[in-house]
Amino acid sequence: MTVTEVPGPRGEAAPGASRGAAHDSDFLRAARREPVSHTPVWFMRQAGRALPEYKKVRAGIPMLDSCFRPDLVTEITLQPVRRYGVDAAVFFSDIVVPLKAIGVDVEIVPNVGPVFANPVRDFSDLDQIRPLDAAADFSFVAEAVGQLVGELGATPLIGFGGAPFTVASYLIEGGPSKNHEKTKAMMLGEPELFAALLDRLADLTAAFLRVQIEAGASVVQLFDSWAGALAPRDYERYVMPHSAKVLAAVADLGVPRIHFGVGTGELLPLMAGAGADVIGVDWRVPLDEASRRVGPEYAVQGNLDPSVMFAPWPVIETRVREILAEGARTPGHIFNLGHGVTPDMDPDRLTRVVELVHEASAR
Repeated sequence: MTVTEVPGPRGEAAPGASRGAAHDSDFLRAARREPVSHTPVWFMRQAGRALPEYKKVRAGIPMLDSCFRPDLVTEITLQPVRRYGVDAAVFFSDIVVPLKAIGVDVEIVPNVGPVFANPVRDFSDLDQIRPLDAAADFSFVAEAVGQLVGELGATPLIGFGGAPFTVASYLIEGGPSKNHEKTKAMMLGEPELFAALLDRLADLTAAFLRVQIEAGASVVQLFDSWAGALAPRDYERYVMPHSAKVLAAVADLGVPRIHFGVGTGELLPLMAGAGADVIGVDWRVPLDEASRRVGPEYAVQGNLDPSVMFAPWPVIETRVREILAEGARTPGHIFNLGHGVTPDMDPDRLTRVVELVHEASAR
């Protein structure tokens, strides 16, 4: 198995005065594998349903509608920074927002997830993914990011996008899937159609990330949430080139790039080789082992099992300290959950985790 490295700038100052205040934050220093005053921490899905203030501000507003309103995006993105004291904000959006922005018929159904009216079944279905006009289609993104950077000051803003495979899996299946049967059937049985779909999605996600960075985001994360459903040889052949295309498309902007997936322990070297600077690790692989697998040129992010948050506090504290010890043996560590915050998590416990991470890791 070969791993193709995609070159990109490491440790460079991001362009634009709007990112200057965040450049020397512990979060960005950890991403660049530089010394920090404490291990930085944020949580995937930290802006969302676990917060009562989120439920209040979004009452009666459909999920995707809220993502297109810069005022709501700004408020929701800031809420966990105020409550938890995390070291970074993450742009409130969804991986299907770029598709919605170009007119694809998709809705997020409560308790289900993204549902597409016209799943991709043949080449004619690709016509719904029309060419992008970034200035027009993503103007609301640039406006929201600009507002956020002004509010956040020295706190970095993480931009994000969905990796081509994960977004494609929803488009092909028509919605969420446990086993991705239709997706894998197309990947293996109709590789030309599969590649054409992922290529279009790579262009779309790359444009979505560039708009966020150019408006002031200090780092970006590429979510390939369902890549763990793939064997390494299939990931390398059918998926990795498209994720590499996305990450290479923003390499010239000089911000750290995080690459994350669930159940991807066997894929970590390949995901690193796709062009990342930081590798997100779920709870199935210890951080120091994950670092060994990808090598010393990458920082790592993670990796508390979200389910541990429902255990008694002494259990949580022990696990957090264990993860910090593992992270201390890596070139750079950003503390996070191994996946996202769930709706029924106790926000006060998340606040306590942030406080514990900062206190226990203070240099």
